[in-house]
Amino acid sequence: MDSVTQTFQHRMSVKLWPPSQSTRLMLIERMTKNFITPSFISRKYGLLSKEEAEKDAEKIEMMAFAAANQHYEKEPDGDGSSAVQIYAKESSRLMLEVLKRGPRIQEDEEVTTADKGAVAVANVFDISGGPRAFISGEEAEELLEPLKVPGNLYTRICLSNRSFGLDAIHVAEPILLSIKDQLTEADLSDIVAGRPESEALEVMNIFSSALAGCNLRYLNLSNNALGEKGIRAFEALLKTQNNLEELYLINDGISEEAARAVCELIPSTEKLKVLHFHNNMTGDEGAAAIAEMVKQSPVLEDFRCSSTRVGSEGGVALAEALGSCSHLKKLDLRDNMFGVEAGISLSKSLFAFADLTEVYLNYLNLEDEGAEALANALKDSAPSLEVLEMAGNDITAKGALSLAACIAAKQFLTKLNLAENELKDEGAILIAKAIEVGHGQLNEVDLSTNAIRRSGARLLAQAVVDKPGFKLLNINANYISDEGIDEVKDIFKSLPNVLGDLDENDPEGEDLDEDAQEDDDADDEDELESKLKGLEIKHEE
Repeated sequence: MDSVTQTFQHRMSVKLWPPSQSTRLMLIERMTKNFITPSFISRKYGLLSKEEAEKDAEKIEMMAFAAANQHYEKEPDGDGSSAVQIYAKESSRLMLEVLKRGPRIQEDEEVTTADKGAVAVANVFDISGGPRAFISGEEAEELLEPLKVPGNLYTRICLSNRSFGLDAIHVAEPILLSIKDQLTEADLSDIVAGRPESEALEVMNIFSSALAGCNLRYLNLSNNALGEKGIRAFEALLKTQNNLEELYLINDGISEEAARAVCELIPSTEKLKVLHFHNNMTGDEGAAAIAEMVKQSPVLEDFRCSSTRVGSEGGVALAEALGSCSHLKKLDLRDNMFGVEAGISLSKSLFAFADLTEVYLNYLNLEDEGAEALANALKDSAPSLEVLEMAGNDITAKGALSLAACIAAKQFLTKLNLAENELKDEGAILIAKAIEVGHGQLNEVDLSTNAIRRSGARLLAQAVVDKPGFKLLNINANYISDEGIDEVKDIFKSLPNVLGDLDENDPEGEDLDEDAQEDDDADDEDELESKLKGLEIKHEE
Protein backbone atom coordinates (compact mmCIF):
# COMPACT_ATOMS: atom_id res chain seq x y z
CA MET A 1 0.00 0.00 0.00
CA ASP A 2 2.95 2.39 0.66
CA SER A 3 3.66 2.58 -3.07
CA VAL A 4 0.56 4.70 -3.51
CA THR A 5 1.78 7.40 -1.12
CA GLN A 6 5.30 7.19 -2.52
CA THR A 7 4.00 8.03 -5.97
CA PHE A 8 2.98 11.45 -4.69
CA GLN A 9 5.86 12.03 -2.32
CA HIS A 10 8.27 11.80 -5.26
CA ARG A 11 6.36 14.45 -7.18
CA MET A 12 6.04 17.22 -4.64
CA SER A 13 5.61 20.68 -6.10
CA VAL A 14 3.97 23.94 -5.22
CA LYS A 15 0.73 22.82 -6.91
CA LEU A 16 -0.03 19.22 -5.93
CA TRP A 17 -3.49 18.96 -7.44
CA PRO A 18 -4.49 17.88 -9.98
CA PRO A 19 -1.80 15.27 -10.66
CA SER A 20 -0.33 15.09 -14.16
CA GLN A 21 -1.39 12.38 -16.55
CA SER A 22 2.00 10.71 -16.18
CA THR A 23 1.54 10.55 -12.40
CA ARG A 24 -1.89 8.96 -12.82
CA LEU A 25 -0.47 6.39 -15.23
CA MET A 26 2.42 5.71 -12.85
CA LEU A 27 -0.08 4.97 -10.05
CA ILE A 28 -1.97 2.54 -12.30
CA GLU A 29 1.30 0.77 -13.13
CA ARG A 30 2.25 0.47 -9.45
CA MET A 31 -1.16 -0.91 -8.50
CA THR A 32 -1.05 -3.39 -11.39
CA LYS A 33 2.35 -4.59 -10.22
CA ASN A 34 1.00 -5.04 -6.66
CA PHE A 35 -1.90 -7.14 -7.98
CA ILE A 36 0.34 -9.56 -9.90
CA THR A 37 3.20 -9.79 -7.38
CA PRO A 38 3.03 -12.69 -4.84
CA SER A 39 2.43 -11.57 -1.25
CA PHE A 40 0.96 -12.89 1.99
CA ILE A 41 -2.46 -11.66 0.82
CA SER A 42 -2.19 -13.35 -2.60
CA ARG A 43 -1.22 -16.62 -0.93
CA LYS A 44 -4.60 -16.55 0.79
CA TYR A 45 -6.82 -15.04 -1.91
CA GLY A 46 -4.96 -15.71 -5.17
CA LEU A 47 -3.09 -13.63 -7.75
CA LEU A 48 -4.84 -11.62 -10.44
CA SER A 49 -3.99 -12.06 -14.09
CA LYS A 50 -2.22 -9.11 -15.71
CA GLU A 51 -5.29 -8.25 -17.79
CA GLU A 52 -7.62 -8.27 -14.78
CA ALA A 53 -5.06 -6.36 -12.69
CA GLU A 54 -4.81 -3.60 -15.28
CA LYS A 55 -8.60 -3.24 -15.52
CA ASP A 56 -9.00 -3.10 -11.75
CA ALA A 57 -6.13 -0.63 -11.38
CA GLU A 58 -7.62 1.71 -13.99
CA LYS A 59 -11.02 1.55 -12.31
CA ILE A 60 -9.56 2.22 -8.86
CA GLU A 61 -7.53 5.20 -10.08
CA MET A 62 -10.59 6.70 -11.76
CA MET A 63 -12.74 6.34 -8.62
CA ALA A 64 -10.02 7.68 -6.32
CA PHE A 65 -9.37 10.66 -8.62
CA ALA A 66 -13.09 11.47 -8.80
CA ALA A 67 -13.46 11.40 -5.00
CA ALA A 68 -10.37 13.56 -4.46
CA ASN A 69 -11.28 16.02 -7.20
CA GLN A 70 -14.77 16.47 -5.79
CA HIS A 71 -13.24 17.26 -2.41
CA TYR A 72 -10.81 19.76 -3.97
CA GLU A 73 -13.53 21.56 -5.93
CA LYS A 74 -15.67 22.00 -2.84
CA GLU A 75 -12.87 22.69 -0.35
CA PRO A 76 -9.79 23.98 -2.20
CA ASP A 77 -6.79 24.35 0.08
CA GLY A 78 -4.30 26.12 -2.17
CA ASP A 79 -1.71 23.48 -2.93
CA GLY A 80 -4.18 20.55 -3.05
CA SER A 81 -2.42 18.49 -0.38
CA SER A 82 -5.66 17.32 1.23
CA ALA A 83 -6.94 16.12 -2.17
CA VAL A 84 -3.69 14.17 -2.65
CA GLN A 85 -4.20 12.51 0.73
CA ILE A 86 -7.72 11.47 -0.23
CA TYR A 87 -6.45 10.21 -3.61
CA ALA A 88 -3.81 8.05 -1.91
CA LYS A 89 -6.14 6.88 0.86
CA GLU A 90 -8.93 5.89 -1.53
CA SER A 91 -6.52 4.12 -3.89
CA SER A 92 -5.04 2.11 -1.02
CA ARG A 93 -8.44 1.17 0.41
CA LEU A 94 -9.81 0.02 -2.95
CA MET A 95 -6.61 -1.88 -3.71
CA LEU A 96 -6.97 -3.84 -0.48
CA GLU A 97 -10.58 -4.70 -1.37
CA VAL A 98 -9.48 -6.11 -4.74
CA LEU A 99 -6.58 -8.04 -3.19
CA LYS A 100 -8.94 -9.63 -0.66
CA ARG A 101 -11.51 -10.35 -3.37
CA GLY A 102 -8.94 -12.29 -5.38
CA PRO A 103 -9.21 -13.23 -9.06
CA ARG A 104 -12.59 -13.60 -10.68
CA ILE A 105 -13.39 -16.79 -12.56
CA GLN A 106 -13.03 -15.96 -16.24
CA GLU A 107 -15.54 -17.15 -18.78
CA ASP A 108 -12.81 -18.48 -21.05
CA GLU A 109 -11.64 -20.76 -18.24
CA GLU A 110 -14.98 -22.54 -18.24
CA VAL A 111 -15.63 -25.64 -20.31
CA THR A 112 -19.32 -25.90 -20.96
CA THR A 113 -21.03 -29.09 -22.10
CA ALA A 114 -24.32 -27.64 -23.22
CA ASP A 115 -25.99 -30.89 -24.19
CA LYS A 116 -25.42 -32.32 -20.71
CA GLY A 117 -25.93 -29.12 -18.73
CA ALA A 118 -22.62 -29.80 -16.98
CA VAL A 119 -19.82 -27.31 -16.31
CA ALA A 120 -16.28 -28.02 -15.17
CA VAL A 121 -14.12 -25.13 -13.96
CA ALA A 122 -10.77 -26.26 -12.60
CA ASN A 123 -11.80 -28.29 -9.53
CA VAL A 124 -15.54 -27.58 -9.81
CA PHE A 125 -18.11 -30.08 -11.08
CA ASP A 126 -21.47 -28.45 -11.80
CA ILE A 127 -24.61 -29.92 -13.42
CA SER A 128 -26.96 -27.08 -12.42
CA GLY A 129 -26.97 -25.38 -15.83
CA GLY A 130 -30.01 -25.47 -18.08
CA PRO A 131 -33.69 -25.78 -17.13
CA ARG A 132 -34.79 -27.40 -13.89
CA ALA A 133 -35.52 -31.07 -14.56
CA PHE A 134 -36.05 -34.57 -13.23
CA ILE A 135 -33.21 -36.92 -14.13
CA SER A 136 -33.43 -40.66 -14.71
CA GLY A 137 -30.87 -43.25 -13.77
CA GLU A 138 -29.47 -43.27 -17.33
CA GLU A 139 -29.16 -39.48 -17.35
CA ALA A 140 -27.46 -39.53 -13.97
CA GLU A 141 -24.96 -42.08 -15.28
CA GLU A 142 -24.11 -39.80 -18.19
CA LEU A 143 -24.05 -36.54 -16.20
CA LEU A 144 -21.85 -37.90 -13.42
CA GLU A 145 -19.41 -39.74 -15.70
CA PRO A 146 -16.56 -37.20 -15.15
CA LEU A 147 -16.63 -37.93 -11.40
CA LYS A 148 -15.76 -41.56 -12.13
CA VAL A 149 -12.50 -40.75 -13.91
CA PRO A 150 -9.60 -42.05 -11.77
CA GLY A 151 -7.47 -39.29 -10.30
CA ASN A 152 -9.97 -36.50 -10.98
CA LEU A 153 -9.35 -33.33 -8.96
CA TYR A 154 -12.90 -32.28 -8.19
CA THR A 155 -13.22 -30.80 -4.71
CA ARG A 156 -16.41 -28.82 -5.29
CA ILE A 157 -19.65 -30.33 -6.58
CA CYS A 158 -22.94 -28.64 -7.48
CA LEU A 159 -25.85 -31.03 -8.12
CA SER A 160 -28.49 -28.32 -7.81
CA ASN A 161 -31.44 -27.84 -10.16
CA ARG A 162 -31.69 -31.59 -10.89
CA SER A 163 -34.40 -33.60 -9.15
CA PHE A 164 -33.04 -37.00 -8.13
CA GLY A 165 -35.38 -39.97 -7.82
CA LEU A 166 -34.44 -43.35 -6.38
CA ASP A 167 -33.05 -44.65 -9.69
CA ALA A 168 -30.81 -41.58 -10.08
CA ILE A 169 -29.54 -41.53 -6.50
CA HIS A 170 -28.65 -45.24 -6.64
CA VAL A 171 -26.42 -44.37 -9.60
CA ALA A 172 -24.94 -41.38 -7.76
CA GLU A 173 -24.34 -43.15 -4.43
CA PRO A 174 -21.21 -45.20 -5.30
CA ILE A 175 -19.76 -42.27 -7.25
CA LEU A 176 -20.16 -39.92 -4.28
CA LEU A 177 -18.68 -42.54 -1.95
CA SER A 178 -15.60 -42.74 -4.19
CA ILE A 179 -14.87 -38.99 -4.10
CA LYS A 180 -16.19 -37.87 -0.72
CA ASP A 181 -12.75 -37.73 0.90
CA GLN A 182 -11.58 -35.09 -1.60
CA LEU A 183 -14.64 -32.85 -1.35
CA THR A 184 -14.58 -29.47 0.39
CA GLU A 185 -17.79 -27.96 -1.04
CA ALA A 186 -21.18 -29.54 -1.75
CA ASP A 187 -24.18 -27.75 -3.23
CA LEU A 188 -27.18 -30.04 -2.75
CA SER A 189 -29.81 -27.34 -3.12
CA ASP A 190 -33.03 -28.12 -4.99
CA ILE A 191 -32.28 -31.84 -5.53
CA VAL A 192 -35.73 -33.39 -4.80
CA ALA A 193 -38.16 -30.90 -6.36
CA GLY A 194 -41.52 -32.42 -7.23
CA ARG A 195 -40.82 -35.78 -5.59
CA PRO A 196 -43.30 -37.39 -3.15
CA GLU A 197 -42.26 -36.86 0.46
CA SER A 198 -41.37 -40.50 1.12
CA GLU A 199 -39.16 -40.70 -1.97
CA ALA A 200 -37.57 -37.29 -1.28
CA LEU A 201 -36.67 -38.30 2.27
CA GLU A 202 -35.12 -41.59 1.10
CA VAL A 203 -33.10 -39.76 -1.58
CA MET A 204 -31.82 -37.26 1.00
CA ASN A 205 -30.93 -40.11 3.37
CA ILE A 206 -28.83 -41.77 0.66
CA PHE A 207 -27.10 -38.48 -0.23
CA SER A 208 -26.35 -38.00 3.47
CA SER A 209 -24.97 -41.50 4.02
CA ALA A 210 -22.83 -41.35 0.88
CA LEU A 211 -21.20 -38.07 1.92
CA ALA A 212 -20.99 -38.70 5.67
CA GLY A 213 -17.49 -38.11 6.95
CA CYS A 214 -16.38 -35.76 4.18
CA ASN A 215 -14.65 -32.60 5.44
CA LEU A 216 -16.71 -29.75 4.00
CA ARG A 217 -16.13 -26.01 4.33
CA TYR A 218 -19.28 -25.20 2.29
CA LEU A 219 -22.70 -26.89 2.39
CA ASN A 220 -25.87 -25.70 0.65
CA LEU A 221 -29.13 -27.56 1.38
CA SER A 222 -31.48 -24.77 0.24
CA ASN A 223 -34.77 -25.15 -1.64
CA ASN A 224 -35.47 -28.69 -0.52
CA ALA A 225 -38.59 -28.11 1.64
CA LEU A 226 -36.78 -29.96 4.39
CA GLY A 227 -38.68 -29.25 7.57
CA GLU A 228 -37.57 -31.25 10.56
CA LYS A 229 -37.88 -34.57 8.68
CA GLY A 230 -35.60 -33.31 5.93
CA ILE A 231 -33.03 -31.94 8.36
CA ARG A 232 -32.91 -35.29 10.13
CA ALA A 233 -32.65 -37.09 6.77
CA PHE A 234 -29.26 -35.34 6.45
CA GLU A 235 -28.25 -36.36 9.98
CA ALA A 236 -25.32 -38.60 8.97
CA LEU A 237 -23.77 -35.79 6.90
CA LEU A 238 -24.45 -32.97 9.36
CA LYS A 239 -23.13 -34.82 12.40
CA THR A 240 -19.71 -35.27 10.77
CA GLN A 241 -19.18 -31.59 9.88
CA ASN A 242 -16.71 -29.97 12.27
CA ASN A 243 -15.14 -27.43 9.90
CA LEU A 244 -18.03 -25.77 8.09
CA GLU A 245 -17.34 -22.18 7.05
CA GLU A 246 -20.54 -21.63 5.02
CA LEU A 247 -24.01 -23.09 5.60
CA TYR A 248 -27.09 -22.24 3.53
CA LEU A 249 -30.63 -23.31 4.56
CA ILE A 250 -32.78 -21.02 2.40
CA ASN A 251 -36.44 -21.73 1.61
CA ASP A 252 -36.37 -25.03 3.50
CA GLY A 253 -39.45 -24.83 5.67
CA ILE A 254 -37.24 -24.41 8.74
CA SER A 255 -39.71 -24.46 11.63
CA GLU A 256 -38.99 -24.29 15.35
CA GLU A 257 -38.37 -28.05 15.43
CA ALA A 258 -36.19 -27.98 12.30
CA ALA A 259 -34.11 -25.12 13.69
CA ARG A 260 -33.54 -27.08 16.88
CA ALA A 261 -32.54 -30.11 14.82
CA VAL A 262 -29.92 -28.08 12.93
CA CYS A 263 -28.52 -26.78 16.20
CA GLU A 264 -28.48 -30.29 17.65
CA LEU A 265 -26.89 -32.11 14.71
CA ILE A 266 -24.00 -29.85 13.65
CA PRO A 267 -21.20 -30.62 16.12
CA SER A 268 -19.23 -27.40 15.71
CA THR A 269 -19.71 -23.92 14.23
CA GLU A 270 -16.44 -22.49 15.53
CA LYS A 271 -15.21 -21.88 11.97
CA LEU A 272 -18.56 -20.79 10.51
CA LYS A 273 -18.30 -17.50 8.59
CA VAL A 274 -21.56 -17.55 6.59
CA LEU A 275 -24.97 -18.64 7.92
CA HIS A 276 -28.05 -18.02 5.78
CA PHE A 277 -31.69 -18.64 6.65
CA HIS A 278 -34.26 -17.00 4.37
CA ASN A 279 -37.92 -17.56 3.63
CA ASN A 280 -38.51 -20.06 6.39
CA MET A 281 -41.10 -20.55 9.16
CA THR A 282 -38.67 -20.15 12.01
CA GLY A 283 -40.72 -17.97 14.37
CA ASP A 284 -39.63 -16.85 17.82
CA GLU A 285 -38.84 -20.30 19.20
CA GLY A 286 -36.89 -21.24 16.10
CA ALA A 287 -34.99 -17.95 16.34
CA ALA A 288 -34.00 -18.88 19.88
CA ALA A 289 -32.45 -22.11 18.55
CA ILE A 290 -30.63 -20.23 15.78
CA ALA A 291 -29.42 -17.73 18.38
CA GLU A 292 -27.72 -20.57 20.25
CA MET A 293 -25.89 -21.52 17.06
CA VAL A 294 -24.90 -17.88 16.48
CA LYS A 295 -23.46 -17.68 19.99
CA GLN A 296 -21.19 -20.61 19.11
CA SER A 297 -19.99 -18.95 15.86
CA PRO A 298 -17.29 -16.50 17.00
CA VAL A 299 -15.91 -15.80 13.50
CA LEU A 300 -19.29 -15.28 11.79
CA GLU A 301 -19.01 -12.64 9.03
CA ASP A 302 -22.26 -12.94 7.06
CA PHE A 303 -25.58 -13.66 8.81
CA ARG A 304 -28.94 -13.72 7.08
CA CYS A 305 -32.19 -14.46 8.87
CA SER A 306 -34.75 -12.74 6.66
CA SER A 307 -38.44 -13.46 6.00
CA THR A 308 -38.50 -15.97 8.84
CA ARG A 309 -41.57 -14.82 10.82
CA VAL A 310 -39.45 -13.81 13.80
CA GLY A 311 -41.16 -11.47 16.27
CA SER A 312 -39.95 -9.35 19.15
CA GLU A 313 -38.93 -12.19 21.48
CA GLY A 314 -36.95 -14.02 18.81
CA GLY A 315 -35.50 -10.75 17.55
CA VAL A 316 -34.16 -9.93 21.01
CA ALA A 317 -32.62 -13.41 21.28
CA LEU A 318 -30.89 -13.04 17.90
CA ALA A 319 -29.75 -9.49 18.69
CA GLU A 320 -28.16 -10.55 21.97
CA ALA A 321 -26.47 -13.56 20.34
CA LEU A 322 -25.02 -11.38 17.59
CA GLY A 323 -23.22 -9.34 20.21
CA SER A 324 -20.57 -12.08 20.35
CA CYS A 325 -19.91 -11.91 16.59
CA SER A 326 -17.32 -9.15 16.48
CA HIS A 327 -16.19 -10.07 12.94
CA LEU A 328 -19.60 -9.53 11.33
CA LYS A 329 -19.44 -7.81 7.92
CA LYS A 330 -22.92 -8.38 6.51
CA LEU A 331 -26.19 -8.48 8.48
CA ASP A 332 -29.56 -9.18 6.85
CA LEU A 333 -32.61 -9.38 9.14
CA ARG A 334 -35.20 -7.82 6.83
CA ASP A 335 -38.87 -8.72 6.66
CA ASN A 336 -39.47 -9.88 10.22
CA MET A 337 -41.67 -8.57 13.04
CA PHE A 338 -38.98 -7.37 15.43
CA GLY A 339 -40.59 -4.16 16.68
CA VAL A 340 -39.03 -1.43 18.79
CA GLU A 341 -37.74 -3.65 21.62
CA ALA A 342 -35.75 -5.94 19.31
CA GLY A 343 -34.44 -2.90 17.43
CA ILE A 344 -33.12 -1.36 20.64
CA SER A 345 -31.60 -4.70 21.66
CA LEU A 346 -29.87 -4.97 18.29
CA SER A 347 -28.48 -1.45 18.65
CA LYS A 348 -26.59 -2.58 21.76
CA SER A 349 -24.85 -5.31 19.75
CA LEU A 350 -23.96 -3.07 16.80
CA PHE A 351 -21.13 -1.44 18.75
CA ALA A 352 -19.19 -4.72 18.39
CA PHE A 353 -19.29 -4.64 14.58
CA ALA A 354 -16.21 -2.65 13.58
CA ASP A 355 -16.02 -4.46 10.22
CA LEU A 356 -19.68 -4.17 9.22
CA THR A 357 -20.08 -3.11 5.56
CA GLU A 358 -23.70 -4.08 4.74
CA VAL A 359 -26.80 -3.90 6.93
CA TYR A 360 -30.33 -4.75 5.80
CA LEU A 361 -33.02 -3.83 8.32
CA ASN A 362 -36.04 -3.33 6.07
CA TYR A 363 -39.60 -4.06 7.24
CA LEU A 364 -38.86 -4.73 10.90
CA ASN A 365 -41.50 -2.41 12.48
CA LEU A 366 -38.74 -0.38 14.09
CA GLU A 367 -40.61 2.95 14.22
CA ASP A 368 -38.73 6.10 15.24
CA GLU A 369 -37.51 4.79 18.58
CA GLY A 370 -35.95 1.64 17.18
CA ALA A 371 -34.54 3.42 14.13
CA GLU A 372 -32.99 6.15 16.28
CA ALA A 373 -31.31 3.61 18.57
CA LEU A 374 -29.86 1.75 15.59
CA ALA A 375 -28.74 4.92 13.81
CA ASN A 376 -27.00 6.23 16.93
CA ALA A 377 -25.21 2.90 17.37
CA LEU A 378 -24.16 2.71 13.72
CA LYS A 379 -22.88 6.27 13.83
CA ASP A 380 -20.30 5.25 16.42
CA SER A 381 -19.40 1.90 14.84
CA ALA A 382 -19.04 0.34 11.37
CA PRO A 383 -16.67 3.00 9.97
CA SER A 384 -16.61 1.33 6.53
CA LEU A 385 -20.37 0.87 6.11
CA GLU A 386 -21.29 0.65 2.41
CA VAL A 387 -24.96 -0.42 2.37
CA LEU A 388 -27.67 0.84 4.71
CA GLU A 389 -31.26 -0.28 4.20
CA MET A 390 -34.08 0.60 6.60
CA ALA A 391 -37.11 0.70 4.32
CA GLY A 392 -40.65 0.14 5.56
CA ASN A 393 -40.15 0.94 9.25
CA ASP A 394 -42.61 3.82 9.86
CA ILE A 395 -39.74 6.28 10.33
CA THR A 396 -40.78 9.94 10.44
CA ALA A 397 -38.81 13.18 10.30
CA LYS A 398 -38.16 12.74 14.03
CA GLY A 399 -36.24 9.54 13.39
CA ALA A 400 -34.59 11.07 10.34
CA LEU A 401 -32.61 13.43 12.57
CA SER A 402 -30.55 10.57 14.02
CA LEU A 403 -30.41 8.81 10.66
CA ALA A 404 -29.00 11.91 8.99
CA ALA A 405 -26.23 12.23 11.56
CA CYS A 406 -25.35 8.57 11.05
CA ILE A 407 -25.43 8.78 7.26
CA ALA A 408 -23.23 11.89 7.21
CA ALA A 409 -20.55 9.98 9.10
CA LYS A 410 -20.59 7.04 6.66
CA GLN A 411 -18.48 8.35 3.81
CA PHE A 412 -18.07 4.96 2.14
CA LEU A 413 -21.80 4.42 1.56
CA THR A 414 -22.64 3.11 -1.90
CA LYS A 415 -26.35 2.40 -1.34
CA LEU A 416 -28.98 4.02 0.89
CA ASN A 417 -32.55 2.68 1.02
CA LEU A 418 -35.14 4.43 3.20
CA ALA A 419 -38.16 3.72 1.01
CA GLU A 420 -41.70 3.27 2.33
CA ASN A 421 -41.33 5.36 5.45
CA GLU A 422 -42.98 8.62 6.51
CA LEU A 423 -40.09 11.05 6.17
CA LYS A 424 -41.99 13.74 4.28
CA ASP A 425 -40.17 16.90 3.19
CA GLU A 426 -38.55 17.60 6.52
CA GLY A 427 -36.98 14.16 6.76
CA ALA A 428 -35.99 14.11 3.08
CA ILE A 429 -34.17 17.44 3.42
CA LEU A 430 -32.31 16.17 6.48
CA ILE A 431 -31.14 13.17 4.46
CA ALA A 432 -30.22 15.38 1.49
CA LYS A 433 -28.09 17.60 3.76
CA ALA A 434 -26.40 14.49 5.14
CA ILE A 435 -25.28 13.17 1.74
CA GLU A 436 -24.55 16.39 -0.15
CA VAL A 437 -20.91 16.70 1.01
CA GLY A 438 -18.46 13.90 0.27
CA HIS A 439 -20.00 10.46 -0.23
CA GLY A 440 -18.05 10.07 -3.46
CA GLN A 441 -18.86 6.36 -3.74
CA LEU A 442 -22.62 6.72 -3.29
CA ASN A 443 -24.38 5.35 -6.37
CA GLU A 444 -27.95 4.56 -5.30
CA VAL A 445 -30.49 6.35 -3.10
CA ASP A 446 -34.10 5.19 -2.63
CA LEU A 447 -36.59 7.44 -0.83
CA SER A 448 -39.66 6.33 -2.72
CA THR A 449 -43.05 6.29 -0.98
CA ASN A 450 -42.25 8.84 1.73
CA ALA A 451 -44.85 11.57 1.10
CA ILE A 452 -42.05 13.84 -0.18
CA ARG A 453 -43.02 17.02 -1.99
CA ARG A 454 -41.33 19.56 -4.22
CA SER A 455 -38.59 20.92 -1.94
CA GLY A 456 -37.51 17.56 -0.58
CA ALA A 457 -37.32 16.09 -4.08
CA ARG A 458 -35.35 19.05 -5.42
CA LEU A 459 -32.76 18.98 -2.62
CA LEU A 460 -32.31 15.22 -2.92
CA ALA A 461 -31.70 15.61 -6.65
CA GLN A 462 -29.20 18.41 -6.11
CA ALA A 463 -27.39 16.38 -3.43
CA VAL A 464 -26.61 13.43 -5.71
CA VAL A 465 -26.53 14.67 -9.30
CA ASP A 466 -22.82 15.56 -9.33
CA LYS A 467 -21.54 12.49 -7.51
CA PRO A 468 -19.13 10.46 -9.67
CA GLY A 469 -20.57 7.14 -10.78
CA PHE A 470 -24.02 7.81 -9.32
CA LYS A 471 -26.55 5.39 -10.88
CA LEU A 472 -30.05 5.80 -9.45
CA LEU A 473 -32.21 8.19 -7.46
CA ASN A 474 -35.62 6.65 -6.75
CA ILE A 475 -38.18 9.19 -5.50
CA ASN A 476 -41.20 7.56 -7.10
CA ALA A 477 -44.61 7.24 -5.40
CA ASN A 478 -44.30 10.56 -3.56
CA TYR A 479 -46.38 13.77 -3.64
CA ILE A 480 -44.22 15.94 -5.89
CA SER A 481 -46.03 18.72 -7.74
CA ASP A 482 -45.88 18.95 -11.53
CA GLU A 483 -43.58 21.94 -11.18
CA GLY A 484 -41.37 19.92 -8.82
CA ILE A 485 -41.19 17.06 -11.33
CA ASP A 486 -40.07 19.52 -14.00
CA GLU A 487 -37.39 20.91 -11.67
CA VAL A 488 -36.03 17.47 -10.82
CA LYS A 489 -35.96 16.40 -14.46
CA ASP A 490 -34.13 19.60 -15.34
CA ILE A 491 -31.49 18.84 -12.69
CA PHE A 492 -30.93 15.46 -14.35
CA LYS A 493 -31.26 16.68 -17.93
CA SER A 494 -27.74 15.53 -18.79
CA LEU A 495 -28.20 12.23 -16.90
CA PRO A 496 -31.80 11.16 -17.64
CA ASN A 497 -31.15 7.49 -16.89
CA VAL A 498 -30.00 8.27 -13.35
CA LEU A 499 -33.45 9.50 -12.29
CA GLY A 500 -35.79 6.60 -11.63
CA ASP A 501 -39.36 6.33 -12.89
CA LEU A 502 -41.90 8.81 -11.57
CA ASP A 503 -44.97 7.06 -12.93
CA GLU A 504 -46.49 6.48 -9.47
CA ASN A 505 -45.99 10.02 -8.21
CA ASP A 506 -49.19 11.66 -6.97
CA PRO A 507 -48.99 15.48 -7.17
CA GLU A 508 -52.29 15.72 -5.28
CA GLY A 509 -51.28 13.39 -2.49
CA GLU A 510 -53.38 13.51 0.69
CA ASP A 511 -55.72 15.98 -1.06
CA LEU A 512 -54.02 18.98 0.51
CA ASP A 513 -55.00 22.41 -0.72
CA GLU A 514 -52.80 23.11 -3.76
CA ASP A 515 -52.31 26.83 -3.09
CA ALA A 516 -51.40 26.20 0.54
CA GLN A 517 -48.93 23.53 -0.53
CA GLU A 518 -47.27 25.86 -3.02
CA ASP A 519 -46.74 28.34 -0.18
CA ASP A 520 -45.29 25.53 1.91
CA ASP A 521 -42.93 24.60 -0.90
CA ALA A 522 -41.68 28.15 -1.08
CA ASP A 523 -41.14 28.51 2.68
CA ASP A 524 -40.15 25.09 3.98
CA GLU A 525 -36.46 25.36 3.09
CA ASP A 526 -36.01 28.46 5.26
CA GLU A 527 -37.96 26.86 8.08
CA LEU A 528 -36.05 23.63 7.85
CA GLU A 529 -32.73 25.43 7.61
CA SER A 530 -33.23 26.75 11.10
CA LYS A 531 -33.95 23.25 12.36
CA LEU A 532 -30.90 21.91 10.62
CA LYS A 533 -28.61 24.34 12.43
CA GLY A 534 -28.88 22.20 15.54
CA LEU A 535 -27.96 19.06 13.65
CA GLU A 536 -24.29 18.13 13.96
CA ILE A 537 -23.44 16.26 10.80
CA LYS A 538 -19.75 15.43 10.62
CA HIS A 539 -18.38 14.68 7.20
CA GLU A 540 -15.16 12.72 7.41
CA GLU A 541 -12.37 13.47 4.99
